Amino acid sequence: MNGKAKIIDGKALSVELREKIRLQCTEFEKKNARKVGLAVILAGEDEASAVYVKNKIKACEESNIKSFAYYLPKTVSQNQIIELIDALNNDENVDGILVQLPLPKHLDEKLTLGNVTYKKDVDGFHCMNAGNLFLENECLAACTPSGIIELIKSTGEEIYGKNAVVIGRSNIVGKPVAMLLLQENATVTICHSKTADLKSITKTADILVVAIGKKEFVTGDMVKSGAIVIDVGMNRFEGKLYGDCNFEQIQLIASYITPVPGGVGPMTITSLMKNTLKAALEAHSGRA
Repeated sequence: MNGKAKIIDGKALSVELREKIRLQCTEFEKKNARKVGLAVILAGEDEASAVYVKNKIKACEESNIKSFAYYLPKTVSQNQIIELIDALNNDENVDGILVQLPLPKHLDEKLTLGNVTYKKDVDGFHCMNAGNLFLENECLAACTPSGIIELIKSTGEEIYGKNAVVIGRSNIVGKPVAMLLLQENATVTICHSKTADLKSITKTADILVVAIGKKEFVTGDMVKSGAIVIDVGMNRFEGKLYGDCNFEQIQLIASYITPVPGGVGPMTITSLMKNTLKAALEAHSGRA
């Protein structure tokens, strides 16, 4: 490909989508005499988590969603956090519940997340939502994968019939984004740490999604000319953020690429707002 790849601006797309969400949330408030509500639970003192929670609360304000923030000490017991989740499950003013990860080491992540009712699981991690995504039923889909699909669609390029390669098989990004790409009728390959001859597979990708948490792991020689490249990585090194892709190299080969920061990150939070609104509408309709 000649020239440089176009930047897929996650910030700009987020602003546009959040305005639509804000209008819908305002309409919900008029009809139901209450705001859409999102509860955020932060246990412990992880600095990065505190920043993420702050950004999510800010996004709630911008989207006309009422946020309920619960800051728990790092000594919180398993029973205490489950009791809080149970109370929020039964609170009619709370439409979505988000437990910020990572949790303090003494808390069981699966047990904690599993106690959030799937109807309010706006992260899309509950086995009911994951299963419904697999079965192509209506559900609250994981936020980062949902944001990735929006980013790809924003290019105006078709997903239908394209070869899509996902590097990474996590339950949070890799597996669900593969399912969503399948739903868009892409031909999907999932690669991981045990994949043989990775480069030969990534070179076939019209759409390449990289979510492995390794700084600049994917280099220009691994990318097909004209590909759409979605970099999910957020790797901090010497005070700077780097993606999983070598941006400078790939920008000369791909047709579209997401930057780090400013690509996938803003869309993850926007998808969280969208899921919270969706949960509120479902609960109010009585179909949830």
